[in-house]
Amino acid sequence: MNVKRLKQAEAAFLRQYPGGFADPEMEKIAKKHRVGKIAEQAQELLAPKVFKQQATALDNIVRIVTRSSMVSLFEKPKFRDYVNGASREDRAELSEGFRKLLHGNQEKGFNEVLDVLAEGKLAKWSLMTICLFYLRPEVEVFIKPTTTKNAIAFFDLEGLEYKPRPSWSFYARYRDVITDMKAAVDPSLAPNNAAFTGFLMMSMGERGT
Repeated sequence: MNVKRLKQAEAAFLRQYPGGFADPEMEKIAKKHRVGKIAEQAQELLAPKVFKQQATALDNIVRIVTRSSMVSLFEKPKFRDYVNGASREDRAELSEGFRKLLHGNQEKGFNEVLDVLAEGKLAKWSLMTICLFYLRPEVEVFIKPTTTKNAIAFFDLEGLEYKPRPSWSFYARYRDVITDMKAAVDPSLAPNNAAFTGFLMMSMGERGT
């Protein structure tokens, strides 16, 4: 990690937004994404007991994906239609995979969800990580492809090679790196992990996806 570049980015961001994400201008942006509200809903919609009812669990997962401003408008209906139209076996595997990913053996669950979504050509980083993020927004990470690729290059993040097909090994390593980066900057830049990666995105001058 290029700590010097990260600290330079921190200084520049705090000059523009002295309160970090508590700055009035940043709060206006944050309201559009409603991370806190959806994260609060996720505690109920994705609770362990929900997964005792497969149909309810899958409906709730679709609901979270649909409500998120961070998932592409093109991916939302495709995900909904694929889940609703999947075979009984695939729906069962998807529900169980998400249960493990969110509340059990994360690596095994990740791979089970990935296998099912890959059949529908929906093995996307956004769909693989959005529910994880909302359930534990200060621990888990939402992986946005462009931001992730640029951050690896811009901040010299070692041990990370971005690939379009999601993998648990990359996710776990990226999550660790984000945790280390957060520890090196002012807490006001990281009220949650999506906000922190938003800070990285803005520091790199990103526009668009």
